[in-house]
Amino acid sequence: MEYLTYIWRPVTGGRHAFPIAARKTPAGERVSAYCGAEADAAELHDRTEVDWIREHSCADCWRILAQRS
Repeated sequence: MEYLTYIWRPVTGGRHAFPIAARKTPAGERVSAYCGAEADAAELHDRTEVDWIREHSCADCWRILAQRS
């Protein structure tokens, strides 16, 4: 069985892929996306549909994840 290893989240500045462990990081701490973009962990939670529509997917995160497979 294969488990989820990353999540996509729209944070300020784009929709980025984060390691799955970032979901458990407390608010106020910084988390890093695969491309190196950083955000407050609070930004990973409670995102709205508008947040998802407004932000563009990070091409660097896509490339990094594609290279892993």
